[in-house]
Amino acid sequence: MISLAYIAAFVAVVMVVQFFVSVGLDINGRNRHVNRRLELLASGMSRDEVHATLLRHKPRGTLANAAPAAYERVALYFRQAGLDMSPQRFLIYLAIVAAAIAAISIGLLTLATRGAVLVNLVGSTIGAAGLAMVGGWLWLSWRRASRLKRLEEQLPLALDVTIRAIRAGHPLVMSVRLAAEEMGDPIGSEFGLIVDETTYGLEFREALANFAHRTGSEYVHFFAVSVSIQSETGGNLAEILGNLCSVIRSMQTLHLRVRALSAEGRMSAQILSALPIGLVCFLLLTSPSFYTTKFDDPLFWPVVMVVLCWYLLGQFIVNRMVNFKY
Repeated sequence: MISLAYIAAFVAVVMVVQFFVSVGLDINGRNRHVNRRLELLASGMSRDEVHATLLRHKPRGTLANAAPAAYERVALYFRQAGLDMSPQRFLIYLAIVAAAIAAISIGLLTLATRGAVLVNLVGSTIGAAGLAMVGGWLWLSWRRASRLKRLEEQLPLALDVTIRAIRAGHPLVMSVRLAAEEMGDPIGSEFGLIVDETTYGLEFREALANFAHRTGSEYVHFFAVSVSIQSETGGNLAEILGNLCSVIRSMQTLHLRVRALSAEGRMSAQILSALPIGLVCFLLLTSPSFYTTKFDDPLFWPVVMVVLCWYLLGQFIVNRMVNFKY
């Protein structure tokens, strides 16, 4: 009887695990095949509303009016990272995180030292602001790199769908639309925006140029340039896109090989770059008097400027050593 109970318990556990695994795979499969644009259209939004939501037109705020060119570059960086928030809201979130870190650090230091509240306040505020800014920038860069990587991995598959549709007799815009309905994010929504812009009266070449500008991918620029040249000179578009797809896959293979060979150097560069800033911020949070007591020394700030210049020079040299052009 005990053996039968063990067997029954084992079978029950296996069935429960299999159920949750199947549910998870089903959810992941739906997420891969349904992109955000299709979800917004299915929710009842019109194509105009979906187009405006996904493109996220820049707000007319103080920062946008003060420096429109710089704000446009920052907003494009957020767009390439796939974030819905504006740069102003992101700065507000960073300020909240920095205030929380500073408050916790000030409380702990005040209890530990039982005094020097002003010193703790200044040091903790500077350290918390530095950690929040560095952490926010690293997170934003990681989001942008991850989205760009997914898009470039999906681009050859989307081009394969487009090529098959063209060979089946569909026009180019309809072929891109079919790829937009079959592919997941981010390429699915981006292809859908190309179709929407073409529907609203923009030329297909201009829509592709906007697509390349939005994503910042060199592979997408190749796609836009190939279609633009073909529309002016003529030729077999399916064959041109097929050759482009082969070139992109070869470049991705070479890129992965280079990243594998340079992984150790890139990791060392990242650690060496983040270690000084992290160490300074950590000391400001845990022991502010380590730096604040030296503020009155006439040699302190010149030494800080020299160290900062050496750090920036080292960053430039390290980046040139680990970033290869091929």
